[in-house]
Amino acid sequence: MTILSVNGLHKSSREGTLLEQISFSLEAGEKLAIAGETGSGKTSLLHMIAGIAQPDAGNIAFDGYRVRGADEKLLPGHPGIAYLSQHFELRNHYRVNEILAFQNELSEPESAHLYALCRIDHLLERRTDQLSGGERQRIALAHLLIKKPKLLLLDEPFSNLDWKHKSIVRKVIADIKAALHLTMIMVSHEPAEILSWADRLIFMHKGSFIQDGKPADLFHRPVNSYAAGLLGPFSLVTTSVFIDQETNHEKKHFIRPGNLAVTDDSSGSQQITVTDIRYEGNQSLIEGSVTKNNETLFFYSSPDIYKKGDAAFIRFTADDYWLLDS
Repeated sequence: MTILSVNGLHKSSREGTLLEQISFSLEAGEKLAIAGETGSGKTSLLHMIAGIAQPDAGNIAFDGYRVRGADEKLLPGHPGIAYLSQHFELRNHYRVNEILAFQNELSEPESAHLYALCRIDHLLERRTDQLSGGERQRIALAHLLIKKPKLLLLDEPFSNLDWKHKSIVRKVIADIKAALHLTMIMVSHEPAEILSWADRLIFMHKGSFIQDGKPADLFHRPVNSYAAGLLGPFSLVTTSVFIDQETNHEKKHFIRPGNLAVTDDSSGSQQITVTDIRYEGNQSLIEGSVTKNNETLFFYSSPDIYKKGDAAFIRFTADDYWLLDS
């Protein structure tokens, strides 16, 4: 069942176009991730869906009814849509249990269950000035969920968090999805989080949607080099890397480092000279120059295998690369 429909959404500001003819729908229970560079319009889109900003044109329907914009209501927002911003706004000089008591529509057992899901049941007696950033975020999330929304909008939920708090937030989001059966939209710059979480992924660029599909498809088959870069490192090389003949050098082949096989056998392989090494813990990202034409190629290896100037051999298969027009 379709729970959210966005049609022809447009928004401009003094700086230019924020959103341009945005249209999509969302099924109940779906987890949608939206990725794009800073300024691509992701947060503006969430604000309009939540009813806390006013579009210039287009309409948004939630649960079969039009979502009114911020200019149409005395108190902006929609009771069925919860928006968690990047800033974790909480009232100062209050205890956590006092903040959560405002507008709580849950019974006492339901509240206790929600606080346990959000990993904040041990924080209820603390003041807001005694909380870490990760704790403030989880409390802000619980404060939204006590109003029983059906759609949860998450705006960069992993930004400015260390590994420990990212791990906690990841588990909290998974648990509330399973327990409360919410529909969710997440905006994030974290490729690992997007790919492991989303049912569906949309790329945005300059206020427009440029690709929409399953995360694995967009990871391996991006529409262009901008889209490719949103999900991590990649190489762009010409066909001459794969075959020994003159080719159209305007066309580029996209390859993820993890798609390339490193081999000790030079037969049927391309020789690479290692030019840079980025240590990443359990693996290293290797930058190399293809011996035959000096094009740049990235691949992964175990740490401490190569040093600058070493030769490596890479083997390609037809499934390794994807032709891009730009």
